[in-house]
Amino acid sequence: MFSFGNIKIEKALLLAPMEDVTDISFRLICRELGADVVYTEFVNSEGLIRASEKTHKKLRIVEKERPVGIQIYGSNINSMVEAAKIAEEEQPDLIDINAGCWIKGVVNCGAGAGLLKDPVYMQNMVEGVVKAVKLPVTVKTRLGMDMNSINILEVAKRIEDAGAAAMTLHCRTRTQGHSGIADWSWIPRVKEVVKIPVALNGSVFTAEDVKNAFDETGADGVMIARGAIGNPWIFLEAKELLTTGKISTEVNIEKRIKICLRHLFLSIDVKGDRRAILEFRKYYSGYLKGFYNAAQIRAKLMTLLEYKEIEDLLLKYLEELLNYYSTH
Repeated sequence: MFSFGNIKIEKALLLAPMEDVTDISFRLICRELGADVVYTEFVNSEGLIRASEKTHKKLRIVEKERPVGIQIYGSNINSMVEAAKIAEEEQPDLIDINAGCWIKGVVNCGAGAGLLKDPVYMQNMVEGVVKAVKLPVTVKTRLGMDMNSINILEVAKRIEDAGAAAMTLHCRTRTQGHSGIADWSWIPRVKEVVKIPVALNGSVFTAEDVKNAFDETGADGVMIARGAIGNPWIFLEAKELLTTGKISTEVNIEKRIKICLRHLFLSIDVKGDRRAILEFRKYYSGYLKGFYNAAQIRAKLMTLLEYKEIEDLLLKYLEELLNYYSTH
């Protein structure tokens, strides 16, 4: 059972916090398609306490996406404490501490996975944030810095002792980044040393992966990251597979095109036309992946700046696809 505060979810499906991906529109799409809990992009604690407008915008949430967590990161305990207080004012359902980001610039500053170098300091940071806010606090981390310094069992116990409500484990080391296969075998080992809920993250790209993760590890939740980009219906398929043993809803060509347009519409509603349309271009390759003549359509989409033009092009493309696949 993945639980925090008054929220309890059996076999929870979580949308991972991802920079430049998990904005409000993407979170809403994933919630509509079955995600149980969604998270903001990771928010820089120093930017928050210095009142950066760009950073503060990442805190914005809307009622329809609940339950939602705001994830913060940083290396200074006092800054993280103050940032957590600022984040709490936005009234999310939880505050999540990023102790897993593997990017060099973040790690070298002692933030993200860099916190794994000093488990005592990490514990003090988590405890400081827990004491500073009334909301549940969770932590997302990794196995260790590298294969020779895996310290997740100690880290997990310290996270629990610090008062965290739950944790998510990306089952790779910092040096692995996103490479290789995540080692799920650490989940049951972690669950042996802590009583708080433990969610699994890493190497989850299909509904079958989700089911296997639960079946093989006994995880309380599964957090999906890259597997949801351009494929947010992974939550829908996983829910069906977990509850009925099969995937009954076919996400066909028409549904994929319409989900794409729905996502863009939501993004425009939040960001305004021009910004939303420009930033949305990164999603087309995922939504159109595998379709006949997709490359040419993507090239045309990259030149359009009006929603109606994009809608007309995609709906016309849908007709072409239906005709093409009916004769091939």
